[in-house]
Amino acid sequence: MTASASGSTPHMATYDRIGRGYRHVRRPDPRLADLIHQALAGARTVVNVGAGAGSYEPADREVTAVDPSQVMLDQHPGSRKVRAGAESLPFADGAFGAAMAVMTVHHWPDLRRGLAELRRVAHRQVVFTWDPQHLPELWLIEEYLPEIRQLEHARFTPLSAVVEALGAHTVLPFPIPHDFTDGFQIAHWRRPQSYLDPVVRAASSTFAQLPASVVEPAIARLREDLASGAWHRRHADLLTRDSVDYGYRLLVAGPAQGPTGAGVDVRARSAGG
Repeated sequence: MTASASGSTPHMATYDRIGRGYRHVRRPDPRLADLIHQALAGARTVVNVGAGAGSYEPADREVTAVDPSQVMLDQHPGSRKVRAGAESLPFADGAFGAAMAVMTVHHWPDLRRGLAELRRVAHRQVVFTWDPQHLPELWLIEEYLPEIRQLEHARFTPLSAVVEALGAHTVLPFPIPHDFTDGFQIAHWRRPQSYLDPVVRAASSTFAQLPASVVEPAIARLREDLASGAWHRRHADLLTRDSVDYGYRLLVAGPAQGPTGAGVDVRARSAGG
């Protein structure tokens, strides 16, 4: 059953538009899932805020999914689903062993209030996000779509501010593997032909917010560079790499032990390397 809380947000509107078919492109990557699940160790109950279709939720815990988009919740396979925004979670203080939020905090209208809500309703907080100040940036931005840079920097808060607001004690890098299965924007850094697919682009909120008059000429230039071999000549070094650190980070806040007393064992390591 899906419970509902009133209210509308830009995040809801975006995912009501792009959310159909989302699960087919955005398939959870097992390496990122392992890192997140380690961070959730010991928590019997988990609230997934900005849950979308349920990616990265641990199958062996009691998970409550929260999302403002009904389109996304309709694709979620779980039985505990609540339609609500992160800034006003309809749960009691300390209701959950842990809260998780995966690639969603940049959509929240009030980031600090949303993070405060995570801290209020759960004993531990696990957040996966991206640092807009990190270099290098994806070649797609520098060479074809610099408009993405302005959009992303307007949406994402610098990592240091998120760490401070969350009270995170652990910040773990997650280099993106070349065969990363979760098809958000960065996933195809070594598979440039994927960006030619409109279905792949449709599963990215960034592409969804850019006008076709901007995206289509850029993709046409990429198609030409792939056909001529120009892209491969410029990026021969990337083709030899197993993973690249593009600034994605897992943040962990709250006690080092869950309510069961089980320790949280989260280790940083090179994903796919």
